[in-house]
Amino acid sequence: MSLDYESKISDCVKQVPPSAIRRFFDLASEMKGKVISLSIGEPDFVTPWDIREAGIDSLVDGYTHYSPNSGYTKSKEAICEYLKRRYGVTYDPNGEVLITVGGSEGLDLAARALINPGDEVIIVEPCFVAYKATVLFAHGVPVTVETKPENSYKLMPEELEAAITDKTKYLILGYPSNPTGAVMTLEDLAKIRDVLLAHPDIIVISDELYCELNYIDGKPASLTQFSELADRVIMINGFSKSYAMTGFRIGYVVGPKELIAPMTKIHQYCIMCSPSMAQFAIVEAALNGDEHVDEMRKEYNRRRRVVLQGVKDAGLDCFEPFGAFYAFPCIKSTGLSSNEFCERFLMEKGVAIVPGNAFGACGEGFVRISYAASMDNIKEAMRRLAEFTSELKAGKD
Repeated sequence: MSLDYESKISDCVKQVPPSAIRRFFDLASEMKGKVISLSIGEPDFVTPWDIREAGIDSLVDGYTHYSPNSGYTKSKEAICEYLKRRYGVTYDPNGEVLITVGGSEGLDLAARALINPGDEVIIVEPCFVAYKATVLFAHGVPVTVETKPENSYKLMPEELEAAITDKTKYLILGYPSNPTGAVMTLEDLAKIRDVLLAHPDIIVISDELYCELNYIDGKPASLTQFSELADRVIMINGFSKSYAMTGFRIGYVVGPKELIAPMTKIHQYCIMCSPSMAQFAIVEAALNGDEHVDEMRKEYNRRRRVVLQGVKDAGLDCFEPFGAFYAFPCIKSTGLSSNEFCERFLMEKGVAIVPGNAFGACGEGFVRISYAASMDNIKEAMRRLAEFTSELKAGKD
């Protein structure tokens, strides 16, 4: 008699669908011929050589063993120096910093360290696909706040206030935004701070992986910069996006030691520590990588303008993103659903993008285009997009 596998799988795992981002990436990988992928949020740049060299040097020096659970002191000190230089905030490397396996581990650790079954977590959508998943895996209850293009996809203070209940445990805030590219300035965040001050028990998980990719002024803006919230904001950050280090799988969380300690406990049992080589590479990135970030930001900004013009030429409306490396155009005028549009665009024109509903129900009618790709590929993809929408319109006529 065969085992009833379905009955053995956790109910909370069953209710989380596989990532739609990976689905379209896999579909593109299986197709024959040249497919242009603007689906994955991964820099096309190779990690700068001096950062790679720092990792290589650590191997030559024999750092091939486990590190301390929370990370090497040298690495944590470099992170703290970076945060002081770029954010103007101060953290103690001994107790207020945990080096993780990418930013995604930080999201998972926060959920498992903080959530009791039935606790509510406010999630601002459209958002990174892992936010809701990590809450559900920890038996929490996601409470969705839908942001709107007419508000520049910013979280409005009145919307946050309306979502708060006596069961609210924490808020996940991700800006610059994946998938919309929206940015919240310090002035915008001050309004969120005022709401939070009226609810002193609510914790904030601030996902700032794209903090350096801000095309307004190039400066990070964060709730961590408000000292009155210092006792309840956990910043999740990393090096994957800003420094083109996705394959290093290295990130970090900083916050009050009373909140970092339980996250470290889970990390200790489940992961042990982050890769030693990557921890030495980030020392070089954090201390000496500003010039690399500036160069990549400038190039992303060039690509951003090309994508926005390409979307416009294709007859699609699009909110102008000022952060990350995504555009989130509206495709409702085509009469296709987000999934239909992306599937047909891939099959008919060989370009992979991601349906907007992958990032929340309010993303239906939109698609995400990543411009973390070469300029040549972006220009060709935009040409194909205009051709595709023209053919759709001709078919409707």
